[in-house]
Amino acid sequence: MRKDIRIVFMGTPEFARESLKELVESGYNVVGCFTNPDKPSGRGMKLKASAVKEYAMEHNIPVYQPKKVRNNPEVIDILNELAPDVITVVAYGKILPKEILDFPKYGCINVHGSLLPKYRGSAPMQWAIINGEKTTGITTMFMDVGMDTGDMLLKEEMEIKDEYNLEDVHDKMMKIGAKLLIKTIDGVIDGTIEREKQPEQGTNAPMITREMTKIDFNKSPREIFNFVRGLSPFPGTYMELEDGRKYKVFSVEYNVDDSIDASIENGDILLMAKDKLYIRCKDGYVSILSIQPENSKRMDIKAFMAGNRFNMMDKFI
Repeated sequence: MRKDIRIVFMGTPEFARESLKELVESGYNVVGCFTNPDKPSGRGMKLKASAVKEYAMEHNIPVYQPKKVRNNPEVIDILNELAPDVITVVAYGKILPKEILDFPKYGCINVHGSLLPKYRGSAPMQWAIINGEKTTGITTMFMDVGMDTGDMLLKEEMEIKDEYNLEDVHDKMMKIGAKLLIKTIDGVIDGTIEREKQPEQGTNAPMITREMTKIDFNKSPREIFNFVRGLSPFPGTYMELEDGRKYKVFSVEYNVDDSIDASIENGDILLMAKDKLYIRCKDGYVSILSIQPENSKRMDIKAFMAGNRFNMMDKFI
């Protein structure tokens, strides 16, 4: 019976909350939740609980928020008290040491947002879109001390359609991951899932930093299109004029065009009208659809152009 299986859940954001919710609604006995400490948020910088903490508290599940899990005897004491049969980890944000990985009877099971061994790391969905992948998916696996290198359990694939941005992929993968976690735990407990070792070689999906979000107009239209939607709506990409003004960009269309006058350089404004802003890039141009100036709100290009104008000599660098 599921209610007899004691589960400790480790996770932090909304993506993880969905898996916790599925565990609870599926009848598993979640005896405790580990999540990251509350963080300052908003204009008042008030402490805000994680999505996992909020859900756990609503359902009277004990919450633990250690700043670190490595070399932390208190964490081991808590686990001894909770006596989990399984530890499930979904976007927790911390690497677990071997003493925790070896703790539960059925091991530590992770939900990862890629088809491993591709895109190991903290930003698998972003990099899959940025790199123009046509498909991605969820992999469940037994955790080991490496970065997403443990034995694989189940996979489920999904298509990345051109109209999907990061938010779309995130929301669909969140649902897939939650359902797949239940199938995985059921299969691990009844012994019907065979574990598959990963090859040593894989691709990495490192964390996205602010410095990495600038649009490079020396890239092709399709590359820029994938880059923008792969980081939209958060953290968003940005373009920068030679004078230092920056504009966040959340949505573009792309056009391959080899007939553009060679004197128009990458980053130059190709067309500016009441509802259009075309910027030259390698082998074509991109049309900006959704934009946000510094110290202003996000708006569609028609609203932006109604109150803003560039000089046709302006150049994005």
